[in-house]
Amino acid sequence: MIDPLHPLLLGSASPRRREILATLGLPLVVIPAVVDESVLRGEEALPYLARVAAMKLAATGARPEAASAGAVLVADTTVILDAQILGKPADEAEARAMLRALSGRAHQVSTRFAISGPDAPTRPLHEETVSTQVFFRALDEAEIEGYAATGEGLDKAGGYAVQGLGSFAVARLEGSYANVVGLPACEVVSALRKLGLLATFPLAARRSA
Repeated sequence: MIDPLHPLLLGSASPRRREILATLGLPLVVIPAVVDESVLRGEEALPYLARVAAMKLAATGARPEAASAGAVLVADTTVILDAQILGKPADEAEARAMLRALSGRAHQVSTRFAISGPDAPTRPLHEETVSTQVFFRALDEAEIEGYAATGEGLDKAGGYAVQGLGSFAVARLEGSYANVVGLPACEVVSALRKLGLLATFPLAARRSA
C-alpha cells in the first residue's frame, strides 16, 4: 500500500514521469531501470514496448528498495508513424528528419506501464498500453530547423516535447495528454486503486492559496 512510509518506486530516468507523479501527490522514490532498450530486428512497436516494460519491472523489482515500497511502477513510451518506431533522435539532423516526417500528419504515442506489489515486486499485477493520436500541423523548413536547433527534442521520442516549445506543432490530440508527456496519469491511478495499492486519492487535501 502506497503511503509516506511505503512510497511508490518508479523505475524510470524520465523527469517527465517523475513530475507527473509528484503533481499527483504520491510519495515517490525514483531509481532508473537500466535495461537494453534496443529494438530487435523485425520487432513491432507494441510488442517492443511490452518487452521493454517487462524488463524494466524485473530490474526495478529486484532492487533492495523494492522491499519497502508500496508498489513498483515502470513505463516506456514511443512514437509510432506508419508502424515504425521513432525513438530519441541521435542528433539535430535526425531530429529534423523526424519533424519533417511528422509534419502535417497524425501519429501515435503509446506508453506501456507495468505495476507490481510489495509481495512480489518483479511480478506484474497490471500491465497496460495507452495510445494517443497526435496531429501535427504542416511545418515549414524554418520552423523545423529552428525547433531542432533548440535541442528540446533531442532526449524525447519523436524529437519533440508536447509540454514545451514543441506544442507549437501540435494541432490537436485524441486521447490522454499526460500519456504523450510520458505517463497516462488517469490509467495509472485507476490501476493502483483497483489493485488496492492506493487506498484513497488524493492522499491529502491541498489548501488553495
